Amino acid sequence: MTLTELRYIVTLAQERHFGRAAERCFVSQPTLSVAVKKLEEELGVALFERSKSTVQVTPLGEQIVEQAQRVLEQSSVIKELANAGKDQLTSPLRIGAIYTIGPYLFPHLVPELARTAPQMPLYIEEGFTANLRRKLRSGELDAIIVALPFTETDVLTKALYEEPFEVLMPAGHPWAAKATIDKEDLLKERLLLLGEGHCFRDQILEACPAISAQLNSPNNTLTAEGGSLETIRHMVASKLGVTVLPLSAIGTGHYEAGVLESRPFTPEAPSRTVAIAWRASFPRPKAIDALTNAIIQCRRLQQPEPA
Repeated sequence: MTLTELRYIVTLAQERHFGRAAERCFVSQPTLSVAVKKLEEELGVALFERSKSTVQVTPLGEQIVEQAQRVLEQSSVIKELANAGKDQLTSPLRIGAIYTIGPYLFPHLVPELARTAPQMPLYIEEGFTANLRRKLRSGELDAIIVALPFTETDVLTKALYEEPFEVLMPAGHPWAAKATIDKEDLLKERLLLLGEGHCFRDQILEACPAISAQLNSPNNTLTAEGGSLETIRHMVASKLGVTVLPLSAIGTGHYEAGVLESRPFTPEAPSRTVAIAWRASFPRPKAIDALTNAIIQCRRLQQPEPA
């Protein structure tokens, strides 16, 4: 058996579909299918149940796939240990960030890292926390930027900064006359929310639990399933409702004057803690330090000058 075959069965177990698994592994579907069948014959057991529409992992296959995942993680450690003997800032660094952080951080982070670690190639990716967690564990990503709380076995986390939430509304909205917005006021307006799977949605509902009771009422809330904060912002600009955004995503400056307004919450204002997470076994601490320092520097540059 080979590491490539182990990667094939782990990916197939995750996707439950030969076509999607082959696409993720950058091979043709027949190549992946033949390799999986070859491994099953070598082991003398069936790892997958196949039908025309689905692929299911057998009970024994679940155990073997789990062990294969561990082998792949350890093989990634071996490669990183070898690279650690070289300059830690010359090997590629693979960075992931959740959807509500990546678009507002990466455009500043990439040039900052290019300045401080010019020999370190970067790979960046956005995703849901669950997918980034899986890719961090499997070695597909070296570090991820997420919102706390985030816990994972053998993974280290470091808080980077605290980011407040603000209310975004169309210009001319009655709330624009207020200096701050009470959380309870959100119950009186049509609130635009991201779909399930976004941790930012969960943070808003946690900050104002009463909103949860109105989620099934289209008169009070509108959920953008699979949407983005950019879509939500454009919908507010179209006067379809109000929303809550992290400060970095407010983006009122992207529109002409008189289109959008934002206001902070009345204290205690809801906020999120943004953190970096990486495997405890990752053997390039200088790369993590470079990434951490670059993010902190980006935040300093983005902060408004004191009046």
